[in-house]
Amino acid sequence: MPSRKISAGNRGRVFAAQDIKGCAVPLQRLVMLIFFLQPIAFGAWLPRIPDIQAKLELGTADLAFALLGLPIGTLITLPFAGRLVSRIGGRMAIIYGFIFFLAVVSLPAFAPNAMLLFFALIVVGVALSTVELGMNVEADVTEKATGLVIMSRCHGFWSFGIMAGSLIGVGAIAIGLSPHWSILITAIIILPAALIASLRLPKLPESHHAENSQAMTGFKLPSLALLGICAFVFGVTMTEGAIADWSAVYLRDVMNAEGAQTGLGYSVFAFMVAAGRFSGDYMKGRFGAVAIARGCGIASLAGMLVVLLAPATPLALLGFAAVGVGVSVGFPLAVTAVASLTDRPPASSVATLSFAALTGFLIGPPIIGFLGELLGLRAGLAVLLVPLLVSLLCTPLLIPTQKDMAGDLVEREAV
Repeated sequence: MPSRKISAGNRGRVFAAQDIKGCAVPLQRLVMLIFFLQPIAFGAWLPRIPDIQAKLELGTADLAFALLGLPIGTLITLPFAGRLVSRIGGRMAIIYGFIFFLAVVSLPAFAPNAMLLFFALIVVGVALSTVELGMNVEADVTEKATGLVIMSRCHGFWSFGIMAGSLIGVGAIAIGLSPHWSILITAIIILPAALIASLRLPKLPESHHAENSQAMTGFKLPSLALLGICAFVFGVTMTEGAIADWSAVYLRDVMNAEGAQTGLGYSVFAFMVAAGRFSGDYMKGRFGAVAIARGCGIASLAGMLVVLLAPATPLALLGFAAVGVGVSVGFPLAVTAVASLTDRPPASSVATLSFAALTGFLIGPPIIGFLGELLGLRAGLAVLLVPLLVSLLCTPLLIPTQKDMAGDLVEREAV
């Protein structure tokens, strides 16, 4: 374990969590565990999308319309979920959100037609927005309570969770388990662990929730710098969402992959995203945020070109891996950048960024589906080159302050 070489000025902040009652396990580890558990059941859904498409006999445009349910459900819920979470706190939002989310996550697999698939995904989107907003609020509050920067690693564990779920989905395909039973069983298994971890979260001091609530409920027009960073993260998360929903279909229809092979694209992608996030703090300290963002932007563009031009599945998988590395640290770097802006409270800027990121993640797949119906899925995925290029052009905005770099030092040495 790394040594605890912490400066005297940071020592009080780092060990502040020891004063939080009811926290037998280090608080940051509980939050990271929750980030890992939350997406597993959803990840088990992603490799089964081609099976659902075949079962319901949906064309590319029909599937794209059905997939619109998820972003619609999420985006219409976010304003209400924001007020709810600011009132009850991240801990309670996570507890109730887990129950709601895991109760409904398998509904799309039971849908008998495209319309009911659309409405089932709306319900999943409503649940998803609540639990994920609670998780990000709790991570932000935990950083304030402990003095440790954990957001990047939290999202790294989220990537591992969705990768684990996608591998579960691939395994279910291999053994011939139907989509609805595989996702439902996964959700049932995850629920007890999720509730145990969530209930062990301490009730943090009221001041932490009050500060976060004030930042989230206030409104101020975003600055040009914030809008530019939002444009950067929009391209990154749009690519993440597109590969999540369309990689399996792409490998099946364009690369002629069969069986469990169709789910490997997203599994490889998710693994590289997680690996990039866990190494991102070290790389940023060594080379700087802008240099890392530029390198990752080039990797994502190159990887996407490999996917689009690949003549066979193995090369396409290599392309998905490169894209995963390319988009891995985009959101954590953007969080650090917007939190250093001085025109509004940091939590308010992060909330705006999260909205842009989630919009990109959820709106990209339907757009690609509609274009795929008209031009073919290869051409549909080629659209991602445009937002990825915009993200690359926006990388100069990701300049960390001295305060941010000090926080990163505490994170690497103390945890």
